[in-house]
Amino acid sequence: MFASIKRAWAVPFGAVIAAGLAFSGGPANADLLAEIKKRGEFVVGTEARFPPFEFVKDGKIVGYSTDIMAHIMKALPGVKLKRLDLPWQGILPGLAAAKFDYVVTSVTVTKARYAKYALSLPIADATMALVKRRGDESIKAPEDIAGHAVGSQAGSAQLQALQAFAKGLSSKGKGVKGIKTYVDFNEAFADLAAGRISAVCNSLPNLLELVRKRPDRFELVLPTFGPKKYFSWAGRKDSESASLVAFIDERLAELNKSGVLTELQKKWFGGPMELPADKLPVPAD
Repeated sequence: MFASIKRAWAVPFGAVIAAGLAFSGGPANADLLAEIKKRGEFVVGTEARFPPFEFVKDGKIVGYSTDIMAHIMKALPGVKLKRLDLPWQGILPGLAAAKFDYVVTSVTVTKARYAKYALSLPIADATMALVKRRGDESIKAPEDIAGHAVGSQAGSAQLQALQAFAKGLSSKGKGVKGIKTYVDFNEAFADLAAGRISAVCNSLPNLLELVRKRPDRFELVLPTFGPKKYFSWAGRKDSESASLVAFIDERLAELNKSGVLTELQKKWFGGPMELPADKLPVPAD
């Protein structure tokens, strides 16, 4: 059911950047959705190193978001989907710079992102959790990372949540030994397995997938911590993008209410998630 976690790129990074720089035209037009239909191509930014949401298998980007997009593209006959595989750190800046039309990758909803981008309806739960090495009895609950070195992905909402949690521990005189950042989570998991750090902070769905694939190496640390979070996709907050943003939300609402999202969640996560179908809740932080 779950594909192996691996560090891979769908296309060479240089080619991706070149393709992104070559892309233009969408936001400069009055109606981005109409431009996409005219162009015959829907260009989206993706970080294909975030299984089971999006990852590379046999040279193709697969996962939960790929299956969702297969349903959405049925409403765009004659339009081809082009996914640019980029490092996470370049995804939202690339969207803002109009290097592609939309972001189809797992964007954790935060107050700052909610204010800056047109975030879609929720596609999945994004509650934060920790993972440790199997058998490490020194960490039995999230608070036990005090005195340990921990890690997460640079520029991510998971890193922000970890930093806030560590700050709370420090206020109680139980600070962490250090927080190490990584380009992607695969690097963090490799360091965890090698004993260079003691825990990694990521979203619960991703860590469930990791533990299911590597039960001999990793173990989930429960309970989760922090406020309820959601993953969404993202568009630009401008008048030109409004038609595309509305189109994506309408399709996601249909898939949620029809039960299609539930079936895909069972396929990729082993069970359903309760998600708002009509409106993205305003994040508290």
